[in-house]
Amino acid sequence: MTLGKLLAAIGVIFVIIGLIVSYAPWLINWFGKLPGDIRIENEHRFIFIPITSMLIVSIILTLIVNLFFRK
Repeated sequence: MTLGKLLAAIGVIFVIIGLIVSYAPWLINWFGKLPGDIRIENEHRFIFIPITSMLIVSIILTLIVNLFFRK
């Protein structure tokens, strides 16, 4: 795959993600609210560590990459 095609594919992916966030926010409403995601809040600080959410995103992206780019 050439660099131009790769950049075009990444651009299309960003457009699709932007459309999902704009027109269907309920599809990503689960992100950050799963058991295992750490939220620490007080009056001066907010710390958010989405451990479980990022594990799920990593698994999904790994499956997608393996499906499309396996030779």
